[in-house]
Amino acid sequence: MSSRHAAACLGLIMTLGAGSPMASQPAIRVQVASPPSPLADTQIRAADLQADVAILRRAYETLHPGLYRYNTPAQIDAAFRALELEFQQDRTLAEAYLAFSVLAAKVKCGHTYANFFNQSSAVQAALFQSPRIPFYFRWLGDRMIVTRSFASDPRIRAGTQVLTLNGVPVAEILARLMTVARADGNNDAKRVAYLQVDGTSRYEAFDIYWPLFFPSTTPLVTLRVRDSGASHVRTIEVPPVTYVDRLAAVAASAGSGAAADAPLWELRLLDDRVGYLRMPSWVLYNSKWNWHASLDETFATLATRRATDLVIDLRGNEGGSDVGDVIVSHLIAAPVPRQAVTRLVRYRAVPDDLVPYLDTWDPSFKNWGAAAIDSTDRFYRLRRDADDDPGGIIAPALPRFTGRLWVLVSATNSSATFEFAQTVRQNHLGTLVGQPTGGNQRGINGGAFFFLRLPHSGLELDLPLIGQFPDGDRPDAGLQPDIVVVPTVKDIARNRDAELDAVRARLRRPTQLRPSPSPESSPSRQTTPSNNRLQRTALRAAAEPERR
Repeated sequence: MSSRHAAACLGLIMTLGAGSPMASQPAIRVQVASPPSPLADTQIRAADLQADVAILRRAYETLHPGLYRYNTPAQIDAAFRALELEFQQDRTLAEAYLAFSVLAAKVKCGHTYANFFNQSSAVQAALFQSPRIPFYFRWLGDRMIVTRSFASDPRIRAGTQVLTLNGVPVAEILARLMTVARADGNNDAKRVAYLQVDGTSRYEAFDIYWPLFFPSTTPLVTLRVRDSGASHVRTIEVPPVTYVDRLAAVAASAGSGAAADAPLWELRLLDDRVGYLRMPSWVLYNSKWNWHASLDETFATLATRRATDLVIDLRGNEGGSDVGDVIVSHLIAAPVPRQAVTRLVRYRAVPDDLVPYLDTWDPSFKNWGAAAIDSTDRFYRLRRDADDDPGGIIAPALPRFTGRLWVLVSATNSSATFEFAQTVRQNHLGTLVGQPTGGNQRGINGGAFFFLRLPHSGLELDLPLIGQFPDGDRPDAGLQPDIVVVPTVKDIARNRDAELDAVRARLRRPTQLRPSPSPESSPSRQTTPSNNRLQRTALRAAAEPERR
């Protein structure tokens, strides 16, 4: 019996009829056994996969506002044809997940992927809970540098360079995983950052994709490594960590922040006049914490202390809610504009044949009605909640911070945090310090989402619904910081915060009230060459975008 037939029979109850010789006996209830949960090697028929591709293609071509932002119709057609060719034969669940992930990555949209957190619990158990490498790391170019070790061997520590994993050069692993990494446009810095492991989430892309692309049946991970500052290369075998081990480490780092009403950030003072606000996440849709009040209190404290400088640390923060607008309101004396964008959608009402496959938290997304105004080029312009202002303004709020603002940024900043960085840059509110951001100056997609559930494979892909399109010819890139700082291996080995050190160096210089930075500002350390507004809904593909 196929798993689908077994599922259809699940819970069947049989009662013997009155004419039966056993009619006087109590009714016999027969519970049909539950079908086994899928495994990574569970086979899916080619015909079923082809049917799912047809649904995916129709949904994306009909509803996705960014499908042709970075691709021509011919390129998207070629991507779907390649997927159809891949599915001309039966595939395992793992192979199907990877193939759909490759297709989604070709769209070049940071909010379009086979979302780890929106898969069924059965798929998550089958694909996402394999053993993990026993360390956190970051990429410096194509070099894998350990940032924290959980390995039993003390020779693996912060600053260790990993050269191979199970005999495969890490540069080759990175290149393979880049085929499934999500990012906007050709912003590869975001893709690389997406493939680091830093212990901020229970599911991180490298932990998911590495064992799927490079499966191993051996109980140990074989590493070729080089110590920081050394030339000698050694081979080490270490046990991996389990999924449960990784969860425990993530929970320990989160501490009390795991509670629903726990603060996600807190102001501390670097000295009497310099505030530091570490903001690792703006994902607040399921939080009971009053973050608005916390920000009011933060700026009141800065005013009371007569702070001259505020450092906001957004490194590792993809985005979430519109926290940036509230921060900006405390930095300004008069209203300032957000970046002007045109919000476009591909449909006014979802076609009936797609409705059964679309899940979301707001039914209004299925029919924009009068909010979708006729436009050109296959788009509708979205007017929402009587708001027809292409950019809108941010009004000032008290207490106001009049000192200097420093924002630590990284390639992870790709959604609401990217938009905040844009607003800071556009209105000369502060100085961006760190690495080029994620996101893309040509615009991003998001604001509202469908969770597209493919019925035959049981897999889900996120589908953003609102495209933000800025005016003019914009670069296909994130934002270049005013002060570019790239940590070195030595920084990592010594646990030295290169970006914050760069700010401290600037603080020792003569002060001015509010800097007016430009992309040409001189970097203070090692350098490299080189919102728009979403709808007022929490972004579903931020750091951990689980379904509501």
